[in-house]
Amino acid sequence: MNYEKKTAKSSKYTDKKKPVREKPVKKAGSKQPDTGPELVRLNKFIANAGVCSRREADVLIESGIIKVNGKTVKDLGTKISPNDKVQYDSQTLKVEKKYYVLLNKPKDYITTTDDPYSRRTVMFLVKNACHERIYPVGRLDKNTTGILLLTNDGELAKKLTHPKHNITKIYHVKLNKNVSKGDIVKISNGINLDDGLIKVDDIAFVKGADNKREIGVEIHSGKNRIIKRIFESLGYKVLKLDRVDFAGLTKKDIPRGKWRHLSNTEISFLKMK
Repeated sequence: MNYEKKTAKSSKYTDKKKPVREKPVKKAGSKQPDTGPELVRLNKFIANAGVCSRREADVLIESGIIKVNGKTVKDLGTKISPNDKVQYDSQTLKVEKKYYVLLNKPKDYITTTDDPYSRRTVMFLVKNACHERIYPVGRLDKNTTGILLLTNDGELAKKLTHPKHNITKIYHVKLNKNVSKGDIVKISNGINLDDGLIKVDDIAFVKGADNKREIGVEIHSGKNRIIKRIFESLGYKVLKLDRVDFAGLTKKDIPRGKWRHLSNTEISFLKMK
């Protein structure tokens, strides 16, 4: 390396004074930055109000049933301010604080917000969780127990239930008789049901169980009664079905019939899925 040449080259930056940049002078009448309230897209506002996902909000906007300040709006690019009045089906929308409630569902409760036959619903169990209206993410059968998430975050709920996101669930299954290793292999390779081929992500005997009737199943399919249908197709009867994991959330430290709020870390984790 030519040290003298490099030093000489760098001297042109050290010997001369650095020019001072003058601050630009604002011209009279020039446009100043907008310091008013921050604008948000209309579909995001609707989703944040707990109505539905952003994509579904676009459909509502295009259908002409959304009004802003009394006027029908169909432009998907519409932005609004916090002072604007947004109405959906004559109902004024408000952005509510988001709540995320994790319930360890017991047997004999319906997974719905209301029931025309006055049966007990999961909403009774979480009635003191918050003042805002929350609703179940997905469904568990009346006799199925375990992890159930409830929220008023419509966008996240849609994400966690849409097939393309492959959200996994883990079930503890108790059957009426021992399961053969051959049937374990069949289920692992895929079972043909009336609505097509179903594959599980993982299946194994439950560790610590004193029999071969207790099985752990990991699956991402959200089809109706899918676990029961898999085993029934092979001649087994499901006596007990307990969801022990949903999207990485577990029922640890939540007694049956009780609930807790998700932590900020858990919420962030779900939104990154």
